[in-house]
Amino acid sequence: MFSLFVGLFLLASCQSKPDTIKKDTAFAQIQVKKEAPKKKDASPEQILSKPEVPVLCYHRIRNILASDGPNMKTYSVAPAAFAQQMKALSDNGYHTILPAQLSEYLLRDGKLPSKPVIITFDDTREEHFNIGAAEMKKYGYKGVFFIMTISINRPGYMTKEQIKNLSDSGNVIGAHSWDHHMVTKYVGADWETQLTKPKKKLEEIIGKPVTYFAYPDGIWNSAAITEIKKSGYKLAFILSTKRDSAEPLYTIRRVIVAGSWSTPGFLKAIQSSFNK
Repeated sequence: MFSLFVGLFLLASCQSKPDTIKKDTAFAQIQVKKEAPKKKDASPEQILSKPEVPVLCYHRIRNILASDGPNMKTYSVAPAAFAQQMKALSDNGYHTILPAQLSEYLLRDGKLPSKPVIITFDDTREEHFNIGAAEMKKYGYKGVFFIMTISINRPGYMTKEQIKNLSDSGNVIGAHSWDHHMVTKYVGADWETQLTKPKKKLEEIIGKPVTYFAYPDGIWNSAAITEIKKSGYKLAFILSTKRDSAEPLYTIRRVIVAGSWSTPGFLKAIQSSFNK
């Protein structure tokens, strides 16, 4: 009887070992996975060495008037021309991406679609919602809308509801200061008024973090970058001037789409401006 008991005990012990080994192996694999080192963010030099993603900037989508001055003629793209440009992007294989994808690409070699492009709009104009977003939707495109918070709910500008609708539809809402004063002129409480408060107001409207900023007139300086970082912004966009060698994430280049461009000229400008 004793021999039989010992035999059964040994048999049970042998049968339990594979399960124990499996559990131990699985636990070890989990531990290894958890302890895998996080990939280090790219340095400014590495970021600057990467091919730039084209970033387009629109201000007005309206027909040019005979009374318009040179600036308005430059900044105004006719609705028909805008529609042609969106179709041209689609026909030529461009895919819109958003700032989070750009950041991942620049910092951690994140994957991008073929021929990526970012489409941005400045100044909160209602036509950005009624014409811009509506036209992009035909091609599954998403954009970035930089909001000047002083203008919200004013005639000719977007309402809170329209801004939230854009965000809920998959577009990105960014800040463009309170009243479009250049950041190089901010002193004292201006930083709170122009950077922090607009961010909080937009976050209240859309219910999401607002972490992208566009400099009014594209003008920036090092002091502004320091304050923009303090306010919790992750990327900041200039216009077509040179990126800063130390802070490329806060000097991302954009090109203003001029009202005088033909559709072929529009496509050529994208290539010539960013393929350097």
